[in-house]
Amino acid sequence: MVVLWLLLLVGLPTFLLGLFIWAVVKHILTAKVPSSLQHPIKFRFLHCLMLFIMALGNILEKLRICTSLHFVQFICDVGVIKNDPALVVTNMHFGSIPVRLFQPKAVSPKPRRGIIFYHGGGAIFGSLDMYHSLCNFLARETDSVLLSVGYRKLPDYHHPVIFKDCLNATIQFLKSLETYGVDPSRVVLCGESIGGWAVATVIQVLVSSPNLPKVRAQVLITPILQAINLCLPSHQQSKNVPFLTRDMMIMALCKYLDIDLSWKDAISTGAIVPPDNWKKYRKWLSSDNIPRRFWSQDSQPEFLGCFNEAAYLETKHIFDIEISPLLADDKTIAQLPEVFLVSCENDILRDDVLLYKKRFEDQGVPVTWYHVEDGFHGCLTLFDWKFLSFPCSKKIVNTVASYIKNI
Repeated sequence: MVVLWLLLLVGLPTFLLGLFIWAVVKHILTAKVPSSLQHPIKFRFLHCLMLFIMALGNILEKLRICTSLHFVQFICDVGVIKNDPALVVTNMHFGSIPVRLFQPKAVSPKPRRGIIFYHGGGAIFGSLDMYHSLCNFLARETDSVLLSVGYRKLPDYHHPVIFKDCLNATIQFLKSLETYGVDPSRVVLCGESIGGWAVATVIQVLVSSPNLPKVRAQVLITPILQAINLCLPSHQQSKNVPFLTRDMMIMALCKYLDIDLSWKDAISTGAIVPPDNWKKYRKWLSSDNIPRRFWSQDSQPEFLGCFNEAAYLETKHIFDIEISPLLADDKTIAQLPEVFLVSCENDILRDDVLLYKKRFEDQGVPVTWYHVEDGFHGCLTLFDWKFLSFPCSKKIVNTVASYIKNI
């Protein structure tokens, strides 16, 4: 027994060290670290840590201890939740949907602004706990009542669960604004990454709901807005930039939409797009809509692969508005409230923001756009990680808070 314990005490640390060295090697061989990033050593360390956690999760799944996704979710939620003394935080459920309400303690002479927040995480991770500090910050700095929606996600739930959870929680909150002391004329929808996608899909439904209070503004932070043209300049330039590579994005997309990963190449090359569909959507999705200053010297116009009908039949739900809200018709876009868009230069989803920005401008919807030259996907969540934080993280949260305060 003593020998077994000694083997465990020596073998486990050795194994974990070897796994981390493997993560470092993989990072060096596969990751692209843009020159515009500040604190590249810190960036590299965090990506190596992410690769290490994902690899350990895969090993645990093969040992049938737990699924890799459940392990990643568990690790992401490890930490102490710190409540702000200026806020009252209440955990609730809207039906089966967990939500968290942040309310300023100070008495207000009039109803406050309301924020409905949808977190990011690619349907894989992200949670009420992981985004707790960010919601604390937004509620406190903007003196708003904030509802954070803890939608259900992978591996147990697939599309359209996130969309329905976010929509249903939003509707229930909008029907109860007076209960929470919220001014119905000052409600803002806000989301990051897939949470930004949730904002786009939910708001498009709400504009046709005359019995609900009208949303005043929408804030989309580095959102994913379409899964059709993955040959845009940002997809070419940042396909290997952590923390959202093209392989990771397509993996998350396929898992959430329940698409077999064997169609990965067809999705990435556009072979799933019928020629007639491309003629219809090209005016909205083409690289021609991306300003030339965002093209690098080696960027190439999209080359949609030879149409694969079998791939299209397996993936055609990607063309649904609920999945690719960028495809909404002009009439719908024109009815949407003013929008604040945040894009990061070193983000594979940068051009989704630029395409959506043009759609709003073409329809006369007021647009405020904030572009972060040294930003990368996921940097928002690091804004309060002390020595592991980045300047771009703080710039985004401060700018978003400043915008919302003016609503």
